Order: sequence, then C-alpha cells, then structure tokens
Amino acid sequence: MANNLKRLFSDTMIYGVSSIVGRFLNYLLVPLYTYKIAASSGGYGVVTELYAYTALMLVILTFGMETTFFYFANKNKDRAEAVFSTSALTVGSVSALFVILLGLLLVPVSKAMGYAAHPEYVMMMGCVVALDAFQAIFFAWLRFRGQAWKFAALKLLFIVCNIGLNLFVFLVAPRLSVSHPGLMRWYNPNWQVGYVFAVNLLCTAGVTLGFLPELGYLRHGIDRSLVRKMLRYTWPLLLLGVAGILNQVADKIIYRHLVTGPDGEVQLGIYGACVKIAMIMALITQAFRYAYEPFVFGGGRSRESSESQAAVMKYFVIFALLAFLVVMAYLDIFKYIIHSGYWEGLRAVPVVMMAEILMSVYFNLSFWYKLAGKTWWGAVFSAAGCVVLLAVNIFGVPRFGYMACAWGGVAGYGVCLLLSYCVGHKLAPVPYDVKRILAYFVLALTLYGLSVWFRPEPLGWRLAWNTLLVAVYFAAALWFERDLWLPAIKRKKG
Repeated sequence: MANNLKRLFSDTMIYGVSSIVGRFLNYLLVPLYTYKIAASSGGYGVVTELYAYTALMLVILTFGMETTFFYFANKNKDRAEAVFSTSALTVGSVSALFVILLGLLLVPVSKAMGYAAHPEYVMMMGCVVALDAFQAIFFAWLRFRGQAWKFAALKLLFIVCNIGLNLFVFLVAPRLSVSHPGLMRWYNPNWQVGYVFAVNLLCTAGVTLGFLPELGYLRHGIDRSLVRKMLRYTWPLLLLGVAGILNQVADKIIYRHLVTGPDGEVQLGIYGACVKIAMIMALITQAFRYAYEPFVFGGGRSRESSESQAAVMKYFVIFALLAFLVVMAYLDIFKYIIHSGYWEGLRAVPVVMMAEILMSVYFNLSFWYKLAGKTWWGAVFSAAGCVVLLAVNIFGVPRFGYMACAWGGVAGYGVCLLLSYCVGHKLAPVPYDVKRILAYFVLALTLYGLSVWFRPEPLGWRLAWNTLLVAVYFAAALWFERDLWLPAIKRKKG
C-alpha cells in the first residue's frame, strides 16, 4: 500500500503543477477583471453566469466518457487504443453536432438566456465548451498512459497564453488604441466582457494543436459493439455528472431569475468574484482527481485497494481542512485578489470552501459504485443533493441573497455524502476511519470559530493569532498521524 500511496502522491504533485500552481497563476485574471470591470456594471456577473452554463454543457457533452474510458481501457488494456479512439470520436461527433445546432438556433437561444444583445458571447462559449469536451478524452488518454508531464505542459500552455492575452487586451490595448489608433481599429473599449470569451476561445483552440501526435490513434475509428457497451455504462454517469455540476453552478444559472433587474447581475458578480477565493479547494480536488481515478481503477476492488482508499480519504481530509484554515487565517490578505467593490461577498467564502470539502469527500466515496459498474447509484445520490440545493436557492435567495447559494452547496453535498456513505457501507464497505475524520472536522471548525470570535487589532496581531491556530491544527495532525511519518524518520536515523 505504501508504494501505491507514494505513486499517487507523485502523480498528484505533477498534476498539481498544472491545476493548482497553474490555476493560481490564472488568479491574476480575477483582480484584472474585478479592477477593470466595475462591480456596479454587472459585467462580471455576465462572465460568472456564462461560465456556469459552460461548466454544465461540458458535463453534458462529455457525458461521463472520461470515467467510462478508464473503466473499459483498464478492462481491455490490449485494446486501449481502440477504446480511446471510440471515446474520442464519439464525444467529438456529439460536440460538433452541438456547435452546428447552436449556430442554427443562436438567436432564439441567446434571447432565452437573456443575451439577445450579445449572441456572440453565447456562440464563443459554445465553441469553447465543444473543444474542451473533445480535449477531455485526450487528456484522459495522457493520464491513462502516465504522461503526466505532457498533461501539465498543455494545461500550463493554456494558462500562460490566457493570462498573456488578457493582460494585453485589458492593459496594453487601451494605451495602444490612443497612441496608435490605426493599428487598433479592432479594439472596442465597450466590449470588455466579449474579450474575456474571445481570448478563452483562442487559447483553447491553440491547445488542440498539442494533441496532433495523439490524433493518429483515431485511425481505429468507432467500434460499434464497444460503443454500445460504453453508452450503457456511461448514461448513469451523465445523470450523475449533470446533477453533480448543477450542485456547483445551478445557483449562478438561476440567480438572475430569482433576483431580477440590474441588481441581480451586480450581486451575482460580487458572489462570483468572492467564490474565486474559495476555489482553492476545487483546485486541490482537481489535481487529486486527475491522479486518483487511474490509481483506483488500476487497483480494482482488491483488499489492498480498499485499504488504500480509506487511507487516502483520511489524509485528503486532513490536507483539505488545513487548506481551509490557511485561507481563512489569511483572508485579510487574500481579499486583495479582488477589488474592494466586491468585498461585501467575503462572508460567503468559508461556507463555499466547506461545501467544496464536502464535495471532495463525496468524490472519494463515489468509487464503490463506479468500480462495481453500478453508476446509476451516483445519479440517484447527486439528484437528491441537487433537489436539496435547488430548494435552498429557490426559497432562500429572494430573502438572503447569495448566502443562500453558499449554504445550498453545503446542504446539497452533505446529502450526497451521507447517502453515498450509508449505501456504500452496506454494499461495498471500505474501512474508512470515520471517527478520526470527524475529529479533524471538529478540530478545524473549532479553531476557525476561535479566529472569528477573537479578532485582535491591529492586523499583524490578528495574523499572528490565526497563524498560531493553524499551527495547532498542523501539530495535532502530525501527532495523531505519527505512525505514517515516524517510522520513516527512524529508518533514516538507523
């Protein structure tokens, strides 16, 4: 088990280069957008809403084929190339059809979404999500083959290009339009939101070129008998994915329908900007997932695999709660990521972060039905969580605003987590150390409560106090998990 955990940690660190470090660099765009797009304009609300739609459509267009690819590729390793080709061409065909239909129905679709004045926003993001869906299978292929470095390089390429072009459009282009108007006839200072989407489309298209060597595997075409088996396996994953992503983005999609008028866009923009601070949990989960899926599917349902899953769950929770405490301890510094006009939404950050942690735990608990091929259980759990989330939003947003969105996530993921654990414990038990995990939650929340209850002034004293609280958690984790690291130190001394 130790070797498996070591391999998992190594892969997670490499994937973390692209997801955590890379996305942290991408956070440069958050202050850029919030400082250049005024909160009162509601422009960042448009960005938040359309990216929420994009996340939903990405799940629909991939329809669980990433997980399905891993399942069938590991079952038929001698035919892995055929499985990849079938997966990629199937997703690619669906994505191409989506773009064609969106182009034909662009006017009514844009009007229905509330963007009749800017249908180009909708079309650009439609093309982005189609390319992302197609690329998702290629990235899964890299993960399957253990090409973590190429995976990281392509992810970082997108981020570097995205940051560079955004900096040019928002900082350099306005000055050039004044000094060299003849060269900048294309630049429109009133189309700032449009440039956000245009840059994303250019960078996404550019990354596709990085998969030219992998395109050769598509010569295997689509295996009709195989694709039928894959579709039978994946359709519950589609329901699972839709319900799961709705738990993440439904609040942003329906917010303007619950809070009408310009204030709806303004409040959504404030919430969306502050949620970016909380998204460090999503970055950690994403890096972990990229390494963990091949790890679990490769191990199957062996006893050693179950023990590894239990150990990984505990250590992941420890690290996630540590990240939570660090962000909350230094929120007075992290808040400068966004413009002060958005700061009123900072109260949602701890709630959203806790929702992300619950989602991460639910992800860890989901493998029992994926390994057993009973993916419909995931659809049931996520649908139940989605119903709870929507109920909290529909009844809570008109009264409590975006705070209801934050608490809706906690409630929805909490329901998913409890259902998955209770059913999985009966059908496919994994020896999770539940008492120890709950103890870490209690400790972390208690320390966070102390940081809220006692806030010394000036800021330096407050940061010192919060640092002490984080150190208490870290020391407690080291002590209780000393069986993991203490033997290694003794061996080195010996």
